[in-house]
Amino acid sequence: MSENERTAGGVVGRVVGKVKEVAGEAVGREDLSREGRLQSAQAEAEVEARRDEAAAERSEQEASLRAQAHETEIERERLENAVIAQRREERAHAERQQAEARAREDAAEQQAQAARDRAAQHDAADQLERSGEEERIEAEREAIRLDREAQRAEERARELDSQEAS
Repeated sequence: MSENERTAGGVVGRVVGKVKEVAGEAVGREDLSREGRLQSAQAEAEVEARRDEAAAERSEQEASLRAQAHETEIERERLENAVIAQRREERAHAERQQAEARAREDAAEQQAQAARDRAAQHDAADQLERSGEEERIEAEREAIRLDREAQRAEERARELDSQEAS
């Protein structure tokens, strides 16, 4: 068997092997026929090995792609969860700010109401004080008027007493 015959593989090797097998049978050389069958079988085995190797490579690539897809899905879920957590945090922060703003508004309104209440109480106290002052002044005027009336009555009474005594 020559070096070329041993290395011939694939489709060419099968054809060469078949030719040797047929030629060996035709000329009655069993060794050539057997060499042809062996070369055909070897070529077939090489073709099959290449197919198996290609299938294995495809399987490996598919497995790699599935693994990448799985990793991508895990990363997508992680990112999605991070986005959801970020949104929750932002929503909680916004709600906290709104609550604080409402609390400030409520406190400001309560302070304003307290100031209005104090002003109303102050006004009421002022009004009561003015009213009391006016009543006191009116009472003093009444006392003065009554004193004058009493003085006039005493003067008349003296006048009458002096007229009666005269």
